[in-house]
Amino acid sequence: MSVRAGIVVTGTEVLTGRITDQNGPWLSEELLELGVDVAHITICGDRPADLTAQLRFLAEQQVDLIVTSGGLGPTADDLTVATVAEFCGRELLLDPGLEEHIAAIIQRWRGIGFDVDSGPTRAGIRKQALVPVGAVPVPPTGTAPGVVIPAAAGVPTIVVLPGPPSELQAMWPTAIATAAVADVLSRADDLRQATIRAYGLLEAELAETLRSAETAIPAFGQLEITTCLRRGELDMVTRFAAADASVYDSLLDLLVEHHGRQIFSTDGSTIDDLLVAALDGRLIATAESCTGGLVAARLTDRPGSSAYVMGGVVSYSNDAKSDLLDVPAELIATHGAVSEEVAAAMAEGALARFGTDVAVSTTGVAGPGGGTETKPVGTVCFGVALRDRPTVTVTRKFPGDRERVRSLTTTAALHLVVRALTSGTS
Repeated sequence: MSVRAGIVVTGTEVLTGRITDQNGPWLSEELLELGVDVAHITICGDRPADLTAQLRFLAEQQVDLIVTSGGLGPTADDLTVATVAEFCGRELLLDPGLEEHIAAIIQRWRGIGFDVDSGPTRAGIRKQALVPVGAVPVPPTGTAPGVVIPAAAGVPTIVVLPGPPSELQAMWPTAIATAAVADVLSRADDLRQATIRAYGLLEAELAETLRSAETAIPAFGQLEITTCLRRGELDMVTRFAAADASVYDSLLDLLVEHHGRQIFSTDGSTIDDLLVAALDGRLIATAESCTGGLVAARLTDRPGSSAYVMGGVVSYSNDAKSDLLDVPAELIATHGAVSEEVAAAMAEGALARFGTDVAVSTTGVAGPGGGTETKPVGTVCFGVALRDRPTVTVTRKFPGDRERVRSLTTTAALHLVVRALTSGTS
């Protein structure tokens, strides 16, 4: 890959975990779409020396582009622009036009009666309007402008953007349209990225297939493959130059041949996407015990989900199962709350209560306590009720702690619904 980039996420709040970094992954995806290989994503606090060390490291790695996020506010600890300018050996100068632009934004936000010329406010505005000599300002969508500093003397082109994701993302098109960044991007390869998703496939099994592909597929080494096991699903992300598309096609054929039953997506679609497609206008409800509403939360994460998600019941206690879902108390007494019989009754109860076409239930032992010899921690029973069709039930045993069991259960519930809708089997 001809063009490489590094990303520096600044902010002690990110470093300490109080805020989860959203900018690094987002910028990485955007750069990949532009044909740029992201070699490093680093996180550092607000100390100038630490940021300088990260910039120096990336420059030594001979990246073509550095993108920073954060540290552009009006307060004393926001020192990214000053630190980057010093690293590049460039003086900071006040941009009067940028100063007034920021002042106008603040005035609009605060109202006519607010005095933008008060000492602290004006000082903060002027601090944010300082631009390194030779740099191009990126107008703010909040109050923090960005800057693009062209490459010079062993220092790559540097893009400095604010920390709030909404502001950074809104300013990104302007930043990459600047002459300095456009010059870098003009040297980038035409890169492709493809994602294959599997469920029930072990990493060791995939690794064995990939080892066989090394000898079976000519030019296999041109593919950059990354695998990731997440929430019970195994993702394989492959990056390759457009000229090597046929190599990837050969790999895809080999994977489908060996693992076609486990692969549920070859175009990057998630199980969430496939569930919506499988519903095809039908309505769904949930009945949850051990997952405590996580399945419903997963279903409603998508914008527009109100069109097909009617509601859900968290029936954590046995009484709630009976009172809210009409599960017979004697059924629970006979088979236990964690049973396929109760899971079926829960799903059927939700189907009737909400008047939907589909309902899915979960009841299990998430742990760490509550397990028995016959129903150890990690045992989960599922029910999928479909209108005018027999209810599907299944029992699974998941490894790990309480959080992992609940996460794996949620993913499994979505897969079971899709399978029931598309094949009528579990």
